[in-house]
Amino acid sequence: MDLPPHLQDRIVCSIQAAVKYEVPANILLAVAEKEGGKPGQWVKNSNGTYDIGSMQFNTAYLSDLTKYGITSEHVAQPGCYSYALAAWRLSMHIRNDCGDLWTKASNYHSYTPHLNAQYKFDLMRRAARWEKWLNARFATRDVTFQTSKR
Repeated sequence: MDLPPHLQDRIVCSIQAAVKYEVPANILLAVAEKEGGKPGQWVKNSNGTYDIGSMQFNTAYLSDLTKYGITSEHVAQPGCYSYALAAWRLSMHIRNDCGDLWTKASNYHSYTPHLNAQYKFDLMRRAARWEKWLNARFATRDVTFQTSKR
């Protein structure tokens, strides 16, 4: 890969999670870059919650997930788990929230309109760069409008 070793996990884990949860890989990569977390990292927010791990997953979301055995320790650990959890959460925002795709994806950070708008602007810029990077390295094709001939 043409990336420093510390970014390889971010990219591999993000792409795997994006495929699994059917979210655009460039958006998940942009969120991962923007969040910029590290395994084991805990960042305290002004509202008393914490952002944990590589994807800075907020502890406010963990209370609903404890019934599935998901703990803050799982989210903080190295590896792909936090990327998969973030992709799952992004997929829920994309499927269930109101607004355009970018507003929904930016809900990962905040539902507060001005905070969402700031995050969205930067997320779009980063996602565009990641889209170019992905297109240069992976063979893809748009199958949205293709029909089969019999």
